[in-house]
Amino acid sequence: MSTPHRRRKWPVVVVAVLAVVALARCGHSSDDSSGARPSAPKASGSPTPDAAGGTTPTPGVDQDPTRYGPQVVTYAKKAGVNPRLLMAILYVESYKPHDPELERAWQRIKKDSAFGIANMHKAAFDEAKRGRDFADRSWEDLPGNPRLAIEAAAWHLHDLAAQLPAQRSRAHTKDELLALGYNAGAGNMAAFARGAKPGPQAQSYLDRLHQNWDKAGDAVKQRG
Repeated sequence: MSTPHRRRKWPVVVVAVLAVVALARCGHSSDDSSGARPSAPKASGSPTPDAAGGTTPTPGVDQDPTRYGPQVVTYAKKAGVNPRLLMAILYVESYKPHDPELERAWQRIKKDSAFGIANMHKAAFDEAKRGRDFADRSWEDLPGNPRLAIEAAAWHLHDLAAQLPAQRSRAHTKDELLALGYNAGAGNMAAFARGAKPGPQAQSYLDRLHQNWDKAGDAVKQRG
């Protein structure tokens, strides 16, 4: 992305963030003086209709982005990017728990954290939305809104593609460079395109993209 991000050690930090979420929920409950019994919560992952086709389960424990195949194909085509690339990036970014309350609680601790299933930073989102159908949306809307996250990521990849140098090294394909740009920023992407060797973090991101490439292809196959 425009602002490089590192893969968080989420199993370690989630415990602390869950405590913040729990306290927030307890505080909310204590303010309820109506005496009414709360309704039973909906099961995590229950499907809801989505305008881009298919269904979008309520975000929860399931981190598998395969179910977003229709949305990925829809928005990748609109943005003129490879749906397989966009889906592979969602797989790579699925290491992070995408529960909306958890994301917002963590952001209160780590201000430069990313939001949504595509793990976008605010600067990248604000750039991607300019002149687009979602220009009136806020970065804070990303948690719990997979459709918006996918749409923004697709246009961010589109904008990165426009910044690729005309003359490029053959060390990486266009899709590999766009993935590197998504992770490390446009400036680093341009350097890699001219032949610079990715560092350990960028190379790790690329390796994980390759590991998920076949699965991503299956997820978007015959979705268009």
